[in-house]
Amino acid sequence: MKKHLLFTILLLFRFSSSTFCQDRIPVIVSTDIGGDDPDDHQSLIHFLLYANRFEVLGIISSPPGKGRLSDIEEVIEAYERDFPKLKASGLDYPSPIQLINVSKQGEIEIQKTEMPERLSTGAEFMAKQILDYGKPVYVLIWGSITDLAQAVHYFPEIKPLIRVYSIGSWNTQQDQKSRDYLWNNHPDFWWIENNTTFRGMYMGGIQEDPWENISFVETSVKDFGALGKLFFEKKPDIKMGDTPSVLYLLNGNPENPEGENWGGSFIKSPDRMNYWTDRQEPELIENNRPGAKTVNRYRLEYLKDWKERMKLLR
Repeated sequence: MKKHLLFTILLLFRFSSSTFCQDRIPVIVSTDIGGDDPDDHQSLIHFLLYANRFEVLGIISSPPGKGRLSDIEEVIEAYERDFPKLKASGLDYPSPIQLINVSKQGEIEIQKTEMPERLSTGAEFMAKQILDYGKPVYVLIWGSITDLAQAVHYFPEIKPLIRVYSIGSWNTQQDQKSRDYLWNNHPDFWWIENNTTFRGMYMGGIQEDPWENISFVETSVKDFGALGKLFFEKKPDIKMGDTPSVLYLLNGNPENPEGENWGGSFIKSPDRMNYWTDRQEPELIENNRPGAKTVNRYRLEYLKDWKERMKLLR
């Protein structure tokens, strides 16, 4: 009887573990990596360190500007050098070739008219991946929102299937027309627009050594694998302004933007069913950035978690 019970428990454990491993969050990243700010290299490196947690459906180069697909490939090349160690961890990391196969060049010019007039390779790939997946996909916008605007314009049937978390602010200014097109013509899709909350990634919170922006990279990142080396070479301190979109999927309930979450807590628009943006309460402001404290109050937690990930690359 005891043996039978033990066998049953082991079977349940194996089943639940397998189910957990397969329960990965579907994600497409749209990034201006290689542009004027090196923090997208940082964010992509961090994202790939957690790639076992995601079903990576796409990594799209969406400047506009000087960033290109080759900048994504540079990070994947570092990932490839570290892949034997990541694989040895027993975690289900995607192979480098899988990542290369879903990395595409997106639009390189801003939208010049009120409506998108062309469809980039990256935008088309984004839309088709979402439709093929057939269930909600998180689209993380780290650069301009141009490729998403094209994808929605030419494939509006993706709207019920997208969960958009966009880093606005400077990125919006790079292509205001694409953002305005989505805002004015598609008020119904699920959208977190983070204009200031993301600043909590590197402003405020626990900043004492070894958790400060420079000292953390020095002690816990730069000497760990090819990815850590590349991170340090691109920028020797934490900025990673796009990373809150990843943190949002790592800890908390991503279907509840108003809840507590490593990647921020947001306020719902009274005029739109599925739109959230930065909370405005005075107690959540950091350095004049509304909502930033909803990220930096978890700084110690997500840095400790990231530190453990870096140890896989020893």
